[in-house]
Amino acid sequence: MVRRSAGYVSLVAAVGLALAATAVRSSDGVAEVLVGGVQLQPLLSRGLVAAAVLAAATGAYLVVESVLASRLSNRRRSHDMRNVLRLGFGVVAAAGVAGVLTDQWLGVLFSLGVVGFAITFALQQPLLSLVGWFYIILKRPYGVGDRVEIADTRGDVIDVGFLTTTLWEVGGRLVTSGQPSGRVVTVPNAEVLSAQVVNDTTLFEFVWSEVSIQVAYETDLEFARETMIEEATDHLGAEMRRGIEAYRSELDRTAVELDVREGPVVNVVQQESWVELRLRFLSRSRQVTRNRNALYERILARFNEEPERVKFPVSRNR
Repeated sequence: MVRRSAGYVSLVAAVGLALAATAVRSSDGVAEVLVGGVQLQPLLSRGLVAAAVLAAATGAYLVVESVLASRLSNRRRSHDMRNVLRLGFGVVAAAGVAGVLTDQWLGVLFSLGVVGFAITFALQQPLLSLVGWFYIILKRPYGVGDRVEIADTRGDVIDVGFLTTTLWEVGGRLVTSGQPSGRVVTVPNAEVLSAQVVNDTTLFEFVWSEVSIQVAYETDLEFARETMIEEATDHLGAEMRRGIEAYRSELDRTAVELDVREGPVVNVVQQESWVELRLRFLSRSRQVTRNRNALYERILARFNEEPERVKFPVSRNR
């Protein structure tokens, strides 16, 4: 509401500036005033008209943006809409001011074409990033709030600008787990045109993950597998079932056919001197590390209660 009110004020100011420019243009007294041998009237008139164009563009942007924002409940669409409007009104305002100051509209348009051709060679990387921004807006590989991995950078998207995407880093050099490091990383939008983009939250918030535990060959594998499944089912419960339902629903929309189990699964992998039990579970992408730690602690506690049925590799202390 405040932005819309500011927009109306800017539009009223634009009308006032336009009227002032008309008054200056028709004033005989101003026409006789010279500044450095140059008539003040045309300079002042064009300056007022240019200011009116800027005020009108600003006011129109604020009004249109506030009206559309009130109708869009989706934060990502609102963010994209704001960027598109800012770019469109900015180009119009720049062309309008240039045309008013030079009083040669065709010349301005021609000059913009020549300058644009030169910029294509001089600023290739920024232009590629701008093209990448259009690609992001149209194809939606990610949006604000998504957890993504772009090239070698992983994090939560907090802003998608014209030239760069800003991420709240997850993992990275300072943190080995899948948790925020506290650093903000800026990635050029051109990266989406040449590097792979992995999005954990495009279709839904759940991803598959694993907890691996190594046991000796003397272990009762059936008991160990059942114990791991029990602990995972007890810890994740209904949340995992909801995630699997959403997962199946998204698969039905594609040509991919997969056999998705109702609950967690334990896969047995034979290693050189031990057996590795890999518990596969479905978790919200931002809670994978938390759930993995909890499951690991619960499973080890259960295994330690049955030392005769669960043996660990000799090289490890219980």
